[in-house]
Amino acid sequence: MNLKEEALNLHRANHGKLATKSKVKVTTKEDLSLVYTPGVAEVCREIAANKSTVYDYTMKANSVAVVTDGSAVLGLGDIGAEASLPVMEGKCILFKELANIDAFPICLRTQNDKEIISIVKNIAPAFGGMNLEDISAPRCFTIENELQHIGIPVMHDDQHGSAIVVLAALINAAKAVGKHIENLKVVINGAGAAGMATAKLLICLGIDKKICTCVRELVLCDSKGIIYDGRPDLSEFKKQMARITNRSKRQGTLKNALEGADVFIGLSRGNLLTAEDLKVMNKEAIVFAMANPTPEISFDEAIKVAKVVGTGRSDFPNQINNSLAFPGIFRGALDAKATKINSEMKIAAAHAIANCVKPTKDRVLPYTLDKIVVPKVAEAVKKAAMDSGIVRK
Repeated sequence: MNLKEEALNLHRANHGKLATKSKVKVTTKEDLSLVYTPGVAEVCREIAANKSTVYDYTMKANSVAVVTDGSAVLGLGDIGAEASLPVMEGKCILFKELANIDAFPICLRTQNDKEIISIVKNIAPAFGGMNLEDISAPRCFTIENELQHIGIPVMHDDQHGSAIVVLAALINAAKAVGKHIENLKVVINGAGAAGMATAKLLICLGIDKKICTCVRELVLCDSKGIIYDGRPDLSEFKKQMARITNRSKRQGTLKNALEGADVFIGLSRGNLLTAEDLKVMNKEAIVFAMANPTPEISFDEAIKVAKVVGTGRSDFPNQINNSLAFPGIFRGALDAKATKINSEMKIAAAHAIANCVKPTKDRVLPYTLDKIVVPKVAEAVKKAAMDSGIVRK
C-alpha cells in the first residue's frame, strides 16, 4: 500500500482526525445542573459582570482557532475551504500533541479580505489566539495587520513560523561553518508570504537592533529574477522590499544573485537549481531548499557543493519545518496572557529552537517532534512577552 492509499484510508476510517472531548463527567442530574442549566447561568452572570473572567471559567484561555480561506495551501494552491480542512485538522493535532492547546479548524468559504477580518474579529471572544493559515500573499499581509489589535495573539504561520525556523537554522548553520550571521550574504528566492517575512526578520525590519542580528546583505528574488529598486513590474509590497534590500543594486536572474553569496534560502518551487549553479557561491555555503514536496535543488545535488543543506522534507538531514515554532509560540503567548505576538517573541523563539541542539552540518535543528522543543520555546516566548509588557493585567 502506498502513501496515498494509506492517507486516504486513515482519514476515511476515522472521518477526519479531530473530535471534541468533555473535561468533566455528566452522568447524574447534579452533574447536568452544574455543566448546563441552571448552574451555568451563574457562570454566565460572572462573565457578564467582568468579561476578563472568561479566561477563568471557559476554554478560551487554552484555545486557538486555525483560520484559513484555502487560497494558498502548501503544495496545492487555491483549493478552497472544504479541501483545506484535512490540513487544518492536522495543524490542530500538532497544537494538541505538542503543546496541549485545544485548536479548532475554521475554514471560510470566502476570500474577501474584509469579510475574513470581520469574521475573525467576531469569533475572537471564544478563542485565546488566532493562527492564520494558508492565506495567499499579498492578502495575508493586510489581513494579519488588521487583526493585530483585537486583544489576543494573532499570527500568520506561513509567514512568521517559517521565518522563525529559518532564522533558528541559520543561527546554527553559521556556527557549523564557522561564519558570523552579521557577515553573511543571503539570497532568498520566493517573494510570497514566507519569503517576505523571512527577509524582514533577517534584516531586522522594524526590530530593535539590541535583540536582532542582521545579515550583511540580502537579495530577494521572485519568479522574474532579482528584486531591485526601480524594477517596473513590482507590487507595492515588493517595492517596499526593494528599497530596503539589495544594497549593491544587483539585477538579473537567480543565478546572478547567487554569485558571492553565503546562503541560499528557497521558499518558491522545485527543481530550479543544480550543483553547477551553486559553484558561484562562497565556500562553506549554506543551502536551505524548502519548496515542498520537491525542493529548489535536491539534497543530493546541493551537498555536492554546499557545506550545510536543509530542506522541508523529513527524509533528509536538517528538516526546516514551521511545526518547530508555532506550538511553542502560542503556548508561551497563552501562558503569558499576551495580547499579541511581537518581534521580541519571534526572535526569542528562534534562539530557543536553535539552543535545542549542538549544531553540526547534519543537525542545525532539533527533530520536528522532539518533546524538548515546545517547553523551551514557550518559556522563552512567555518571558519575551512579559518583558515587553504586552500582557493582560
